[in-house]
Order: sequence, then structure tokens, then C-alpha cells
Amino acid sequence: MFPDMLRRVVRQSKFRHVFGQAVRNDQCYDDIRVSRVTWDSSFCAVNPKFVAIIIEASGGGAFLVLPLQKTGRIDKAYPTVCGHTGPVLDIDWCPHNDLVIASGSEDCTVMVWQIPENGLETALSEPVVVLEGHSKRVGIVSWHPTARNVLLSAGCDNQIIIWNVGTGEAMINLEDMHPDVIFSVSWSRNGNLLCTACKDKKVRVIDPRKRKIVTEKDKAHEGARPMRAIFLADGNIFTTGFSRMSERQLALWKSDNMDEPICVQEMDTSNGVLLPFYDPDTSIVYLCGKGDSSIRYFEITDEAPFVHYLNTFSTKEPQRGMGYMPKRGLDVNKCEIARFYKLHERKCEPVIMTVPRKSDLFQDDLYPDTAGPDPALEAEEWFAGRNGGPILISLKDGYVSTKNRDLKVVKKNVLETKPATKAENVSPVQKRAPPQSSVKMEDKLDEVLREFKSLRDRVILQDRRIARLEEQVAKVAL
Repeated sequence: MFPDMLRRVVRQSKFRHVFGQAVRNDQCYDDIRVSRVTWDSSFCAVNPKFVAIIIEASGGGAFLVLPLQKTGRIDKAYPTVCGHTGPVLDIDWCPHNDLVIASGSEDCTVMVWQIPENGLETALSEPVVVLEGHSKRVGIVSWHPTARNVLLSAGCDNQIIIWNVGTGEAMINLEDMHPDVIFSVSWSRNGNLLCTACKDKKVRVIDPRKRKIVTEKDKAHEGARPMRAIFLADGNIFTTGFSRMSERQLALWKSDNMDEPICVQEMDTSNGVLLPFYDPDTSIVYLCGKGDSSIRYFEITDEAPFVHYLNTFSTKEPQRGMGYMPKRGLDVNKCEIARFYKLHERKCEPVIMTVPRKSDLFQDDLYPDTAGPDPALEAEEWFAGRNGGPILISLKDGYVSTKNRDLKVVKKNVLETKPATKAENVSPVQKRAPPQSSVKMEDKLDEVLREFKSLRDRVILQDRRIARLEEQVAKVAL
């Protein structure tokens, strides 16, 4: 450990004694064949209901979706989400609906899935919507933090597409901004800006609706290995990367002027890419290196040196990937401030971060109001230029309040009425129609939409089968 870190630990902070602990063996998820794809995503996504893990799959791509309480050994025959024809590279849970997850794959598509309330009982191969627009593999998917049904995808064709999932349309295409592979994309707190890290060593801040680069920094980190860049709650940007001497670095930047960093720190000479996970409520950044066996955490403040080393949680086993639980999924009674889902080669192990406190009362200094599951905007409003910060909820009532909110969000979810374009065409007529006929028309419309959806899904499945059979015929012919 480097001496300036040790000196800094003396600083007063309520997070100085954050205590990390891996759960007992019987609370892990065992016998999971974690994906071996060489791609630097986290391979794991978590929300208050489920943990999703990208796994090895023959003849396509698949991921597991397990209810949080389904610990222990996972049967090899456990149903998977398996609609992609190539390996899955990234997954992301919708922040506004705990039953909806998006996946990006080597087959150049993005798929959005609706998971049953109690988890999967049979394999899920029919997505709610397939988003096609990339010409190369899709390595990043990320939901908008405050607008419902807005999804971003970034592919190895060096373009970023922002979709309206409710209509299945690509609304914004940022195609000439990145000359090389995009390593990471991060939304700002209210989702009006994007921050990207690219293989050309540039970090860019982009206004996606104006389709313009607001500011950029060349050689944010000099090394050739992958960088990561994330937005912080105050609008600053936190980056991880490598120096010219291949040392791992972290840096903090002002997003409106990236000429010089606010601070840069060298860490070590390991070659694993550092995945940053950020908690806007406590201003703590957790750094999980791929292939490392540790999680380092830092507190970001307004006083020098700005990024303060707190501590390191270490285990013997290296991590293949990492999932990070949203704040509303934590146990506030145990003063839990973060929970990670660490992927080993054959299992997923939850790691709990707590601040030890003697009092049984709700610790409101550890749990300021946090982003809840209700969206601030509809997709159409955001694409029209409106902004909205996250709708905050109190964690004082623990998990109960979140469950109530979830039900409300699920009921309103427009993913159920795909394709929404047709519904939109009908809605003005419905408004003018008398009340009774309006109800009848809605019922008819629902019926037609359901039939349309099942036919459409059947056609997609048949297309896939034909494609597979053609491949097999081609192999036999060879």
C-alpha cells in the first residue's frame, strides 16, 4: 500500500470503518458456468428482486435470472434467457421496472425481456422487443436514469443508438463521434448528458439530443489499455485507466473544462481493467478490477486531495465480474451501504459492505433520500427536450415502500403494449369516442395487439430456426 494513502486514512469520515464481508457459502449461488467471453463488462446485473448473470451457452448467448433468495446450488437444467444467437456481452436492469432487463450481444441486436414476477419456470426465448440497428456486436446497454423506456446501446461499429423501447424505434444515432471502440458510456444524474471513454484515449461529454460533443479530453490516461469514465452527482467526471508505464490510475475532472484533472492518483501495476461503481448518496466510488481479488473504495469530497482512499476489501479468489445492488435493495437495519455480487469461475458470491453502528435506530446520515423506481419523465418528453432529476424516496421504511412502488410501476409499464406506435395512432380516436364504445375499442385493440405480438414472435422464432438450419446445411455441404 502506498504511504500517501495511509496518511490520508486519518481524515475524519463516517465511512472510514466501512466493513466488507463475504456471505456464508450457503448464501452463494453455486455451480454457475460464468461466461468466458473476452469483453470487459461486469457480466452481472442486480436489482431488489433478481440477480442476472451472463453464462456460457452452446449455440448462442444466454444469461441466468435468479430470484435473490434462490441461493445454493443451481441446477444445470435451470431455465435461462436464451434468445440471442451470439454470446451476450452486457445486461442491464431497467431502473423503473424490476421485471425488465435489456441485453446486448455479438449477434448485433439488443433485446428487452420481461421476467415473470416469481422468476423463470421455463426458458425464455421470446423478448418483448428486438432492437436492430447496429452492424457489429453490441457491447454496452444502459437505461436512462430518469426517463421511462429510454435505452442506450453502444456497439463495436463505434456508434451509440438511443431507443424508445415502447415503440421499438431508434430515435438518436451518434455515429461520427467515435473513431474507435467505445469502452464505456455513462449517463449524467438527470440523463441530459453522456460521458464516454474510447479506444482513441479520449473522454467525451456529449449532449445526445443536440447530437454534439460538449467537451472532450485527449489522452485522459496515456496508457493503451481500456479506460472507464462515469458521471458523478455533482457533474464532475471520474475516470480509471492506465499510465504510459502501465500503472493503473484514477482521475477526477470538471465536466465543463477538462484541460487539467482536479486530481490524478497512481494505484498499482496490475493489468485488470478497473470497473467503477458509484454511490451518489454517499459519494463513494468502489473500484473492482477484473481478475483482482479486491474491492477498493474511495470517498470523493470538495477538499484536497478530493479522492480519499478509505479501505480495501480483499479475498483469495479473483473476480470474473461484479454486480452492484441499487440502494433500495439494501438492508438498512444492518447499516448496509453497498452490496456486490462477485462472480467466480463457477459461482456468484454476495459481498456486503456495512458501517458498524451500535444504535438500532434508522441511520439517516448513511441513508439520505435515494433514487426510487418511479420515472420522472416519459420517453416522448425526454426526446422532446425535457429534463427531470431522479424522484427520491426515503429508505426509512426499508424494503416495504419499494415493493408498493414496484407494483405501480409494473402496472403502468408500456412494454406490455408493444408495438406502441399502433396504440398511439388509435389514441386520439379513443379520446373522442363515447365512453362505452371507447372501452370496447380498447378491448379490441388489446386483443389485436396481443395477436399481433404472438404472430410477430412466432415469425422471429421461425426466422431463427431457418437461419440455424441453413447454417447446419451449409456445414454438411462442406
